[in-house]
Amino acid sequence: MLVLDSSGISRLSERSPRAVALLAALRSNGLWPAIVPSPVLIEALQGNAARDASANRLLKACDVVEEIQQSLARRAAELRTMARRGSAIDALVVAAAEPGGSVLTADTADLRAIASHAHDVVVESA
Repeated sequence: MLVLDSSGISRLSERSPRAVALLAALRSNGLWPAIVPSPVLIEALQGNAARDASANRLLKACDVVEEIQQSLARRAAELRTMARRGSAIDALVVAAAEPGGSVLTADTADLRAIASHAHDVVVESA
């Protein structure tokens, strides 16, 4: 399972050769479609159709989780408290990847700090 944060969405929605290669690798490794908790959209989008076009194209190929269960929100709060850093959405992304999942991000410092308290979550650099 692969969970994207906002910077993961930004990197993968680029039309660069690096982004295309990364998407192909994710697909061939069975990590696609990625999961995106809906609160991540707050950070990933600007509310402008033209500016959000690339991200929206990518999001159509992802599994956007509309409803966040209370147990997941509580686990995210616990992880954020233990790590003493990162945003609530960062913690939610890590909690959504538990157990045994990966997170794709450009913000590895905060997410790795949170993931160090999680059950078997790997943070990958986007």
